[in-house]
Amino acid sequence: MDFNVPLNEKGEVTDDTRIRAAIPTIKKVLEKGGSVILMSHLGRPKKNPDPKFSLEQIVPAIEKRLGVKVMFAGDCMGEKAAEMAANLKPGEDAARKPALAIRN
Repeated sequence: MDFNVPLNEKGEVTDDTRIRAAIPTIKKVLEKGGSVILMSHLGRPKKNPDPKFSLEQIVPAIEKRLGVKVMFAGDCMGEKAAEMAANLKPGEDAARKPALAIRN
């Protein structure tokens, strides 16, 4: 998914076109009993992780459009991310950084 969307100075999505474009596909997978892990990036951090480029900022916009709670993993690697992915049930979605998880 390309969720590299513009944010204002408060970290709020100012144009959710890319999010809206992905919603029908995500909903179809969830409705068919599949699980979804959304992965993307936001901006171009220079070195280490930078909070201003965290996908956590776009979770509210995805929740609003999708109508379900979104789980967010703080990283796309490591034990927490692996555990979240392994524990997804049919119809659940998980988000990570740089990925998102959505949960029904």
